[in-house]
Amino acid sequence: MKDTRDIIKRPIITEHSADLMVDKKYTFEVDPRANKTEIKHAVELIFGVKVVKVNTLNLKGKFKRMGRHGGFRPDRKKAVVQLSEDSKELEFFESV
Repeated sequence: MKDTRDIIKRPIITEHSADLMVDKKYTFEVDPRANKTEIKHAVELIFGVKVVKVNTLNLKGKFKRMGRHGGFRPDRKKAVVQLSEDSKELEFFESV
Protein backbone atom coordinates (compact mmCIF):
# COMPACT_ATOMS: atom_id res chain seq x y z
CA MET A 1 0.00 0.00 0.00
CA LYS A 2 1.18 3.50 -0.77
CA ASP A 3 1.96 6.07 1.91
CA THR A 4 -0.94 8.47 2.50
CA ARG A 5 1.31 11.49 2.01
CA ASP A 6 2.27 10.20 -1.44
CA ILE A 7 -1.35 9.89 -2.56
CA ILE A 8 -2.41 13.49 -1.82
CA LYS A 9 0.02 15.93 -3.44
CA ARG A 10 -1.48 19.36 -2.71
CA PRO A 11 -4.78 21.17 -2.28
CA ILE A 12 -6.23 23.09 -5.23
CA ILE A 13 -7.48 26.53 -4.23
CA THR A 14 -9.44 28.36 -6.91
CA GLU A 15 -12.65 30.40 -6.95
CA HIS A 16 -14.66 27.37 -7.96
CA SER A 17 -13.16 25.16 -5.24
CA ALA A 18 -13.76 27.93 -2.67
CA ASP A 19 -17.45 27.92 -3.62
CA LEU A 20 -17.57 24.15 -3.12
CA MET A 21 -16.20 24.48 0.42
CA VAL A 22 -19.61 25.74 1.57
CA ASP A 23 -20.98 22.26 0.77
CA LYS A 24 -17.99 20.61 2.55
CA LYS A 25 -16.36 19.62 -0.75
CA TYR A 26 -12.58 19.97 -0.98
CA THR A 27 -10.36 19.64 -4.05
CA PHE A 28 -6.92 18.00 -4.08
CA GLU A 29 -4.34 17.08 -6.66
CA VAL A 30 -3.60 13.39 -6.21
CA ASP A 31 -1.30 10.73 -7.58
CA PRO A 32 -2.53 9.67 -11.05
CA ARG A 33 -2.34 5.98 -10.09
CA ALA A 34 -4.45 6.37 -6.93
CA ASN A 35 -8.02 5.09 -6.92
CA LYS A 36 -11.04 6.47 -5.07
CA THR A 37 -10.71 4.08 -2.12
CA GLU A 38 -7.07 5.04 -1.53
CA ILE A 39 -7.91 8.76 -1.76
CA LYS A 40 -10.76 8.38 0.73
CA HIS A 41 -8.57 6.48 3.17
CA ALA A 42 -5.73 9.02 2.86
CA VAL A 43 -8.00 12.05 3.54
CA GLU A 44 -9.56 10.32 6.53
CA LEU A 45 -6.15 9.50 8.02
CA ILE A 46 -4.48 12.85 7.40
CA PHE A 47 -7.31 15.16 8.45
CA GLY A 48 -9.29 12.91 10.82
CA VAL A 49 -12.67 13.39 9.11
CA LYS A 50 -15.35 11.13 7.61
CA VAL A 51 -15.49 11.09 3.79
CA VAL A 52 -18.84 10.39 2.12
CA LYS A 53 -17.95 10.62 -1.57
CA VAL A 54 -14.93 10.99 -3.87
CA ASN A 55 -15.10 12.22 -7.48
CA THR A 56 -11.98 12.09 -9.66
CA LEU A 57 -10.96 13.82 -12.89
CA ASN A 58 -8.07 12.87 -15.17
CA LEU A 59 -6.59 15.97 -16.81
CA LYS A 60 -4.40 15.65 -19.89
CA GLY A 61 -1.36 17.91 -20.19
CA LYS A 62 -1.60 20.87 -22.54
CA PHE A 63 0.68 21.38 -25.51
CA LYS A 64 3.19 24.19 -24.86
CA ARG A 65 5.84 25.74 -27.09
CA MET A 66 9.22 27.10 -26.08
CA GLY A 67 10.53 28.84 -29.18
CA ARG A 68 10.56 26.32 -31.98
CA HIS A 69 10.40 23.30 -29.66
CA GLY A 70 7.14 21.95 -28.34
CA GLY A 71 6.10 19.54 -25.65
CA PHE A 72 3.34 18.61 -23.27
CA ARG A 73 2.79 19.48 -19.63
CA PRO A 74 2.44 16.44 -17.37
CA ASP A 75 -0.92 14.71 -16.96
CA ARG A 76 -2.55 15.11 -13.55
CA LYS A 77 -5.47 13.87 -11.52
CA LYS A 78 -7.88 15.90 -9.37
CA ALA A 79 -10.13 14.60 -6.61
CA VAL A 80 -13.17 16.36 -5.16
CA VAL A 81 -13.81 14.95 -1.68
CA GLN A 82 -17.16 15.44 0.07
CA LEU A 83 -17.18 15.24 3.88
CA SER A 84 -20.06 14.09 6.04
CA GLU A 85 -22.33 16.65 7.69
CA ASP A 86 -20.99 15.93 11.19
CA SER A 87 -17.32 16.24 10.13
CA LYS A 88 -15.34 19.29 11.12
CA GLU A 89 -14.00 21.81 8.59
CA LEU A 90 -10.46 21.21 7.36
CA GLU A 91 -8.06 23.59 9.15
CA PHE A 92 -5.90 23.84 6.05
CA PHE A 93 -8.62 25.68 4.12
CA GLU A 94 -9.88 28.01 6.88
CA SER A 95 -7.62 30.90 5.89
CA VAL A 96 -9.05 31.00 2.35
